Amino acid sequence: MERETWATRIGFILAAVGSAVGLGNIWRFPFQVGQNGGSAFLIMYLACVLLIGIPAILVEFVIGRRSQRNPIGAFHALGKSRFRAIGAVCVVTGFVILSYYTVVAGWVLRYIGGSATGAYFGSEEAYFLEIATGYDAVVLHAVFLAVTVGIVMLGIKRGIELAVKAMVPAIALLLAGLAVYALTLDGVVDGYRYYLSPDFATLAAEWTTILPAAVGQALFTLSLGMGVMITYASYVGEDQSLLVDSGSIALLDTVIAFLSGLILFPILFTIDATPGDGGAGEFFIGVGGAFADIPLGTIVGVVFFVTLAVAALSSAISILEVIVSYFIDEFGFDRRVATFGVGVIVFVAGIPAALDMGTFEVYDQVTGELLLPLGMFLLVLFVAWVVPEESLDELLKGRSGSNLDVFWLWWVRTVVTVAVGLTLVLSVYGFAVEFGLLAESA
Repeated sequence: MERETWATRIGFILAAVGSAVGLGNIWRFPFQVGQNGGSAFLIMYLACVLLIGIPAILVEFVIGRRSQRNPIGAFHALGKSRFRAIGAVCVVTGFVILSYYTVVAGWVLRYIGGSATGAYFGSEEAYFLEIATGYDAVVLHAVFLAVTVGIVMLGIKRGIELAVKAMVPAIALLLAGLAVYALTLDGVVDGYRYYLSPDFATLAAEWTTILPAAVGQALFTLSLGMGVMITYASYVGEDQSLLVDSGSIALLDTVIAFLSGLILFPILFTIDATPGDGGAGEFFIGVGGAFADIPLGTIVGVVFFVTLAVAALSSAISILEVIVSYFIDEFGFDRRVATFGVGVIVFVAGIPAALDMGTFEVYDQVTGELLLPLGMFLLVLFVAWVVPEESLDELLKGRSGSNLDVFWLWWVRTVVTVAVGLTLVLSVYGFAVEFGLLAESA
């Protein structure tokens, strides 16, 4: 069976950006900022994207293009079958993320209608608690997943690439317009102060909490540690510069994440909401309350949640493609059969998260702070120490050689390895404390 490829280079870049630009940027990023010190988290996050995220994208890119396979099959194609468990960690991580990600996307669909009708105006918390779990949440989880399955069934060129070429520019334009609108709100000064004023004191005092959250968010928002970039790079030709592509993807993704903060914090401060309260649901409760009170709130609410739904879809199709590609590559399944079958399994796995908020939060915490760093840590070690020569050779394709390639390898061996490893250790320690296995240090 001939392997599919991207029709254009911009198609690959937009697909990778579309994967990165999703709920991680617009939903998860703001409440991570709110829960982890405001601008202190922003400083750490931006540093993590630059120093860890971009080099880590290249780690996945070289594996994917070199092997031309899915995250599990890649290790066999590279002649390193004994390391296939690393790919399995990535695929399982993506599977768990997709199972609850589509539940959140279902909430977004419900909020589009709620914004248009004003259904949650004046009862934001009660509305969210009503729709977040239960039968309706399961149905909307299924609806969103069905749309995702439909696009992935069409393949790389006719499905994913065509979809992201329309979706990603639309997301950027809509967010830019909303950011301009946010400038007119009463809370813009306080919101920007909270979001943008450097807070090094909080950063110094709480870095052990902020670092794992920032690294986890950087990995989540760049779709790293779950095999997406391995899978997407496996469809890339050898004439493309992976170094240039990785920088472009990280830059566009970070700009959109940053824009989401410029929108949401002025909105929250306009209604005197406290960023960080309420966990995952805070986003919907706080923003919903703001749309009830700010000028043109009904229209802005519809536009905002439509933007969020499109962003969520662009990410969901990439995660689903990771799992589908495994069954196509390794077992020769027809794309439509593999996509439908995986979609059904993801739907079933997501039902517990749709029925119980506690289960949902466990899914999010375990994947964001434990499985993503674990998968990335293992991939980094593999590229840096098991296949370093092959990795450097792959990085040189599509561009002229320079010392930058060797610098990247040693940066991955040192800074990225230590940072992701430390994040993993801190996350494991945090879980141990939370579940009473260890006492919290004074």
